Parts: sequence; structure tokens; C-alpha cells
Amino acid sequence: MKHAILFSITLVLCALIAVGCCACRQRAKLAKPLVGTEWQLLQIMGREVTAEGDSFTLLFHDDGTVTGAGACNRLTATYSTTTSRALKIENLGSTRRYCPNFEAENAYYDMLESVTHYEMDADNMLLLSNGTLVAIMHARTAAN
Repeated sequence: MKHAILFSITLVLCALIAVGCCACRQRAKLAKPLVGTEWQLLQIMGREVTAEGDSFTLLFHDDGTVTGAGACNRLTATYSTTTSRALKIENLGSTRRYCPNFEAENAYYDMLESVTHYEMDADNMLLLSNGTLVAIMHARTAAN
């Protein structure tokens, strides 16, 4: 009797693990590539962001550059990655137009320069700074 119960529990646990692994593989298949995908900010430092139009975006290019926008200024920077998903964004520069949302734009730029790693979760890119989640960006579709 005890063996039958242990066998049943083991069987259920194995099934749960298998389902979990399938979900992980499915999410990995859905993950967008870092390079060539336009990313838009959803959340920064635990706060949701209402990004309109082309604000708070990033586009990583094959040549090691990244372009995008803050709240109202265009940005450009260089980046480097490793196979373990380390990410370093450096030499960030931007246009200098007057911006009514200047504090949010500066927080965005500061966050980008603090990033040390990234993770992919389907259509989302998680940006981390020394293991702490600092931002979530979402892959934009052609309709955006």
C-alpha cells in the first residue's frame, strides 16, 4: 500500500516536472532575438510605464550599437553581450530637446547604463543589474 502511494506521488511529480519543462521550452521558442527586435519599456524599477508612440524604445543592431528614444529625445549607445546573457550598454548619448518628462527620461538612461544582464521571457526582455530586476521591455509588433 505504501509503495503504491509513493509510486502515485512520484508519478504525479514527474508529470508536473514534464509539463513545466514543456512550458519552459515553449516560452524559449517564443522568445524574440535581442538584435533586430524593437523593444518598448513596460516597467522600470517596479513601476509601470505608459509609453506612447516611439517613447522609451530600444533597437539593438548587429554592429554593436543600440538606438532608441527616451520620453522625447533620441538615444544612441554601444553595447556588448556574452553567451551567458551579460549585457553592457555604454557611451549613451541623446539629443537635447526640451522634455516635460525629463526626470523619467533621465531615470531610463540611468537604468540602461546600470544593466549587467538580460533574460528573455517570450515577448519580454528582463533587464537586470547585478541580479536585481530593473526593467521589463516588450517586443513591439509591426502594428505598434
